[in-house]
Amino acid sequence: MDFWSMNLMTMTLLGGGFCLMLTLYFTVQLLKQHLFHWTNPKEQKAILIIILMAPLYAVDSYVGLVDIKGSETFFTFLDSIKECYEALVIAKFMALMYSFLNISLSQNIVPDEIKGREIHNSFPMTLFVPHTVRLEHHTLKLLKQWTWQFVVIRPVCSILMILLQLLDAYPSWISWTFTIVLNISVSLALYALVVFYHVFAKELAPHNPLAKFMCIKGIVFFCFWQGVMLNLLASAGIIKSHHFWLDVEHIEEALQNSLVIFEMVVFSFFQQYAYSALPYSGETKKKIEKKTQ
Repeated sequence: MDFWSMNLMTMTLLGGGFCLMLTLYFTVQLLKQHLFHWTNPKEQKAILIIILMAPLYAVDSYVGLVDIKGSETFFTFLDSIKECYEALVIAKFMALMYSFLNISLSQNIVPDEIKGREIHNSFPMTLFVPHTVRLEHHTLKLLKQWTWQFVVIRPVCSILMILLQLLDAYPSWISWTFTIVLNISVSLALYALVVFYHVFAKELAPHNPLAKFMCIKGIVFFCFWQGVMLNLLASAGIIKSHHFWLDVEHIEEALQNSLVIFEMVVFSFFQQYAYSALPYSGETKKKIEKKTQ
């Protein structure tokens, strides 16, 4: 490894470390605010789980950057923890939205004013369900199932992937099969959340649901699609080693990890607004009361 390569590696690790610290700082600040104004445990527990997603992604990527030539099975294990947590976050987000709307499927509590609304499905979902359906208990239950299937499929696939790698029975076609299954699964889960948002946009407006949803969708899709793009660039020969201490595959991984670490700073900062503790502090309520006086 030449001097220039060593400097590049050191700068990358220092820059990544600085971004990781920023992500942790923004997240801890938001956590402290919610804990200080702990007035709605049901909703705030879900929020705490959601905002921890960004630092978890950042830590996972930084470990991958530090030990870039580590065991493939070890990194599969790390990524599995991250992605299983992602499934939990999606489930908690749906639970948070239900709490905002005072919906409880287990107790069959669906407010009368929202029953009967039309839900318009789009392609390719219209291949499996009608284009237009009416909102009822069964419809809401179906949307919940579409979300929760990813919570089940993600950990099952992760366990199988790790076992197959340990058994040295993990050819590329199996890897691609898992990739296709997981992306169909997460797309269905996110589709359910989008439909849910459109149906209840008016009722959810005071809770700033779009910003909350974009924090989750942005992290999931940014990480996935830039990974696909980097893979295509490497396959096309655009990403080259240029005699670095790493081969093309590891350079691709290093670029992905570096981008994710930087992006988590942006998302953790944006979460200060999307998942603000102000609605639980009493200050928002006081402002509304003043306006109505």
